[in-house]
Amino acid sequence: MATLPAMQDFDAIVIGAGAAGLFCAGIAGQRGQRVLVLDHSDKVAEKIRISGGGRANFTNRELDPQAPHKHFLSANPHFCRSALSRYTPADFIGLVQRHGIAFHEKHKGQLFCDHSADDLIQMLLRECDAGGVQRWQPCGVKAVRQGGEGVYELDTDRGPVRGRAVVIATGGLSIPKIGASDFGYRIASQFGLRLVAQRPGLVPLTFDGDGWTPYAGLAGLALPVRIETGEKKGRMAFLEDLLFTHRGLSGPAVLQISSYWQEDTPIRLNLAPETELPAALARAKAGSRKLLGNELASLVPSRLAEAWVQQDADWQRPVAEASDKALARLAERLSRWELTPTGTEGYRKAEVTLGGVDTRDLSSQTLESKQPGLYFIGEVVDVTGWLGGYNFQWAWASAHACAQAL
Repeated sequence: MATLPAMQDFDAIVIGAGAAGLFCAGIAGQRGQRVLVLDHSDKVAEKIRISGGGRANFTNRELDPQAPHKHFLSANPHFCRSALSRYTPADFIGLVQRHGIAFHEKHKGQLFCDHSADDLIQMLLRECDAGGVQRWQPCGVKAVRQGGEGVYELDTDRGPVRGRAVVIATGGLSIPKIGASDFGYRIASQFGLRLVAQRPGLVPLTFDGDGWTPYAGLAGLALPVRIETGEKKGRMAFLEDLLFTHRGLSGPAVLQISSYWQEDTPIRLNLAPETELPAALARAKAGSRKLLGNELASLVPSRLAEAWVQQDADWQRPVAEASDKALARLAERLSRWELTPTGTEGYRKAEVTLGGVDTRDLSSQTLESKQPGLYFIGEVVDVTGWLGGYNFQWAWASAHACAQAL
């Protein structure tokens, strides 16, 4: 008869070998815990590997831990303050420097590896090795239950394991091709924890129908814009680059606003945020014989100018012959272009998942849930950062808070 594998015991079992899971495991191991990391994929930290164009935008210097709601979305935006103030971008930068990893700042505080995102992954694996962390990959988890004396028992592809603490670091639903799943949400539900509805965040917006036809040919065009959505207190705006795609709009401006955009509501774009368009067009009318479209091409990219003037016969003439009303209409349209997305590119293209495990059921100090010994860290929690390294900093900070508590 085949003998069943013996139950193996650990202090902490971390499910998910991504940024948060590996970082938490390494710290806990170095603090004397016997730690096991499990992941259903044979690869580690794929999200780090593909982020930042393969150079991993690993944190942001501009993060203000005293005002996290500036850069994070959550049903309780102040929840993340505790962890973020106890493990700051400066702390993680110090670790990167101790490992001799060269990095640079692009803009708006965004830090990237000089060489490759793999440098960061190797750093996390060295930290795990330093803590004697065991890693089982690929290794699926079939069941999680609480046994006697509050100890957790897990059925895995490599046999049963037991631990007094389980850390869920399985991320969200974004980018399923690298192994994203709803495992973390299912475990939360199993143990009676509340969830905030999930949706794609930091994601391109799509448009269809006749309204998009004039702009479909602009795919590949990028330009700086001011983008906003929402009304009054709910209004959010960014100054970033916009990218036209075959299916709609992308680029940092759109990714940022997508996390705040609500279905069936418009976004508003100023396509020349650095230019006082009415005055610029008035000057052109007074002193130029060029076609209006040619003058416009000195203020915005020429492909955009061409697509724009095609929409109105009044704009297809020399600027000196254009009426003041036609010029005012053009300036208004370009500086306040309002359009309603039909949807998003979904989790396939989303960089993060909004929503997740409800922070009301978690400790902001330790990330332990109201189910004793069960912790949730990183993206699986209802804390979502802006584009630009904020989500990785939440991974590091939440993992650090959890590891200290373990």
